[in-house]
Amino acid sequence: MRLALLGCGTVGAEVVRLLHEQSADLAARIGAPLEIAGIAVRRIGRDRGDLPVDPALFTTDALGLIKRDDVDVVVEVVGGLEPARSWLLEALRAGKSVVTANKALLAEDGGALHDAAAEGGGDLYYEASVAGAIPLLRPLRESLHGDRVTQVTGIVNGTTNFILSAMHATGAGFAEALEEATELGYAEADPTADVEGFDAAAKAAILASLAFHTRVSAADVHREGITEVTAADMASAKAMGCTIKLLCIAARGADAAGRETISVRVHPALIPLSHPLASVGDAFNAVFIEAEAAGQLMFYGRGAGGAPTASAVLGDVVAVARNRLAGVRAASESAYAALPVRPMGEALTRYHISLDVADRPGVLEAVAGVFARHDVSIATVRQGPSGGGTGDAVLVIVTHVAPDAALAATVDELRGLEIVRSVASVLRVEGGL
Repeated sequence: MRLALLGCGTVGAEVVRLLHEQSADLAARIGAPLEIAGIAVRRIGRDRGDLPVDPALFTTDALGLIKRDDVDVVVEVVGGLEPARSWLLEALRAGKSVVTANKALLAEDGGALHDAAAEGGGDLYYEASVAGAIPLLRPLRESLHGDRVTQVTGIVNGTTNFILSAMHATGAGFAEALEEATELGYAEADPTADVEGFDAAAKAAILASLAFHTRVSAADVHREGITEVTAADMASAKAMGCTIKLLCIAARGADAAGRETISVRVHPALIPLSHPLASVGDAFNAVFIEAEAAGQLMFYGRGAGGAPTASAVLGDVVAVARNRLAGVRAASESAYAALPVRPMGEALTRYHISLDVADRPGVLEAVAGVFARHDVSIATVRQGPSGGGTGDAVLVIVTHVAPDAALAATVDELRGLEIVRSVASVLRVEGGL
């Protein structure tokens, strides 16, 4: 079986190393040896150290490599939308099997890739696109097909998890924790995709598509990042026996007419320290799945890095290679349910709201009246002196479950009250607190 490898960066280089080191075992598992037909790169002359590969295999002509008749499987670890999209569509329509780690492309245009795979008769596998080495997508796609998944909740971005874990452990602010993450190599020079939630939103779309048999794109995902999370927010969470995590949440539900729908969102949220996801620290990932028959399942491990991601890539390579040798293809995309995605305003959630207010009689009554007008029930209230030495007070309010639109409207009205100096922070609450 001959592979075309597109990209030879951190992940691609590890794929090459593992292919070399485990060649005998891989051949035994597949029933035929794996050979690299070529490696498409941007710069052939780049120093790649002691990579165990013939330099003659490198080429800058990715499309020409894909079109070769002796290529059976195309492995893409370049990332980005273009030219990766054109390359993979070409490969799939030509009947070649594709293994990709490209979460952004799958979340943006996964439907077109699946259609091309069906047209050409090859396989499309992408375990490495979400949560690195953690075996997650195949259980959703295959193992749980006899069940009904009701919710998927996960920490799927290692950079933001490292930052929030550091803030929880040390009391550091966001900027300080981000600087540490950058120094340790957990954050890119431009961390926008991670800290603003774009990376997690792409992964949430992939997870929701598989869990609910519905095509979900990144545009369907409500997205918020962690840049507004402060040391004061984390301290307030700790005082409540909670921590703050950037969560992706995909859940079944129903609209006002009772029709089944799904919601898909990514945002920071308070979760109690007793929740299994609360103990997921450093740059690790974890995904918590709830299904009607199987109950609660949790998948945990390293969600990024060259070697873990390459492990997932090679797992897929073995699967598609065995299929090709047997003359079969994997089950096609399951998107029969085609469930509508609810707007974020209809999602049921809870808020943790921190208000700086005037410290005088009647304030709590006025604030409670705003919540009542929007039919939002208050679960707990904590009051303390303002840290600014102004004589004002701080109110920390946690609500019961309500539609997000009602909660947002409540916050908007609170901002207009004369007695409210500022709405210091608004965070959602998850996990049964």
